[in-house]
Amino acid sequence: MTRKNSFIEIFERFRTEILEGKMAYGNMLPSEKELSEQMGISRPTIAKVYNALQSEGLVKKKAGFGTMITHSLEKKHYTFGLLLPGSGETEIFRIIIDEFVQLEKDRDFRCLWEGTVANNAEVRKEIILRVCHSYIEKKVDGVFFSPLERTDRANDLNQKICSMFDSKNIPVVLMDRDIFLFPNRSKFDLVGIDNYQAGYLMAEHLVEAGCKVIHFFCRRNSAYTVDMRISGCRSALHDAGIPFTKDNLFVAEPNNAEEVKKMPVLRNKTGIICANDSTAAILMSTLSAAGLKIASDLLIVGFDDMKYSRNLQVPLTTYRQPCRDIGRYAIDMMFNRLQNPSQVAVTTSLSGKLIVRESSVFA
Repeated sequence: MTRKNSFIEIFERFRTEILEGKMAYGNMLPSEKELSEQMGISRPTIAKVYNALQSEGLVKKKAGFGTMITHSLEKKHYTFGLLLPGSGETEIFRIIIDEFVQLEKDRDFRCLWEGTVANNAEVRKEIILRVCHSYIEKKVDGVFFSPLERTDRANDLNQKICSMFDSKNIPVVLMDRDIFLFPNRSKFDLVGIDNYQAGYLMAEHLVEAGCKVIHFFCRRNSAYTVDMRISGCRSALHDAGIPFTKDNLFVAEPNNAEEVKKMPVLRNKTGIICANDSTAAILMSTLSAAGLKIASDLLIVGFDDMKYSRNLQVPLTTYRQPCRDIGRYAIDMMFNRLQNPSQVAVTTSLSGKLIVRESSVFA
């Protein structure tokens, strides 16, 4: 088309192609800027066209994402399976699930969630394969999977689960972490936070707070995302000229007083980064029982910003994950995968926010 094309002509062209199915449901239209440059038409005119298409229910505009075709001659209503075994231990996945529920109102899908909540990792391990077979039998269109952690041979089981769905051509979007250890990468799309950046930020914060010695504390069989946080911590301390060796890494249960006592504390100069808020909350209690005062003798931080974090005896500094954004991006990635099944694996890494409370400020 040339610059002489009017709004009506452009609108009618797009409208006809969408109604005739030449522009398929779920596909993204070019950005207003791209189409403006391509057609030699002003951007406000393109915006007016897209708005008119949206008013007829043919497309949906979403800030920061683009304009997606929502009309189809045979619109498909998708069914997705949720496989989030960690939802019994953390609020993160509950928030993500809430976001999925909200998105169901605007997008043509519904989610199934079959008993994947369990506080005990071994119990989750027992039921997870049964749930996978159930989703396959129900012929779900896709699965959102947060790989199992904190149980023996979790990596083998995670790979088995993904292989089961892959063999049935059911796309999988991984939540929070991959099924392979870094730097290896699976063939599945992945959305989560930038754990390296998060670890760096938390260590940097403790250094700025006056810590000269920083330890990292995590439980056995933690997810590989914890390794990424450790790497970010190590990098930040290297940049600050503070040593971080294997002697600064402690892998134990936070309520094990004997193990916790092995962690050297240089009063008023020590900081502890915990793999998550749950570990931090228990460790704070263990340290207090040993006669150490949080925010006086040492500082401590966690990750996830669980609701109870602000209500602990010493409110906990933490890293808040953008859970609702993770949910939105996961849905977008699934729809994109359904439309483009052969594209390479996509990784979306989001940034969270440091929430500073009393546990990381020396009194």
